[in-house]
Amino acid sequence: MNAAKRHEIFRRLQAANPEPRSDLQYSSPFELLVAVVLSAQATDRGVNQATARLFPVANTPAAIAALGVEGLEQYIRTIGLYRTKAKNVIALCGLLVEHHGGEVPRDRESLQALPGVGRKTANVVMNIAFGEPTIAVDTHIFRVSNRTGLAPGRTPDAVEQKLLKVVPAEFRMHAHHWLILHGRYTCIARKPVCHTCSIRDLCDYRDKTEAPLPAHSKLPRGRGSTTKREG
Repeated sequence: MNAAKRHEIFRRLQAANPEPRSDLQYSSPFELLVAVVLSAQATDRGVNQATARLFPVANTPAAIAALGVEGLEQYIRTIGLYRTKAKNVIALCGLLVEHHGGEVPRDRESLQALPGVGRKTANVVMNIAFGEPTIAVDTHIFRVSNRTGLAPGRTPDAVEQKLLKVVPAEFRMHAHHWLILHGRYTCIARKPVCHTCSIRDLCDYRDKTEAPLPAHSKLPRGRGSTTKREG
């Protein structure tokens, strides 16, 4: 895929959604950090339901730390791996209070030193909360980048580095949102809905799907062919 195609892909994604937003609900960098940590192997909808109960009660590092692991579990038990996540969030809150004055650090090294925070989570927080042009490669971005030919790579880190090289600077701030949303709603894993895709003609994917036939045009069962058998 050449630079002109890549530029046009992001131009179209931007035109369709000029100001993309995270599906996670939050009102501060700390709430965002907690929500992203909770979102690992969970849906944004499920996380939002849990944090809608949690944040009105405790939405600062000190307040959540005061809940303790068991107390926090009561708010997030509907989320997958909630016991491990509760331990990580409580430990994370303790470190924020002890070493960062209760504030979320802005640099990658400090973020990744927090329990439950890997490179992807750090990238999300740096991009959304602090306006850094980072690209957090999740399963959606990894799939879209490889399937379309936009930035192929064997690992999430390889895809991230390729994207940082090939995404035009003017689109880099929102690139990760556009690609996540494209992977979540259009370029889905099992069967992409290529017939609705705004970048179909720019995509290198060989096995593009077609629009489903209208119900009235489907042949009755047992009549899949009108060709007579020979002999």
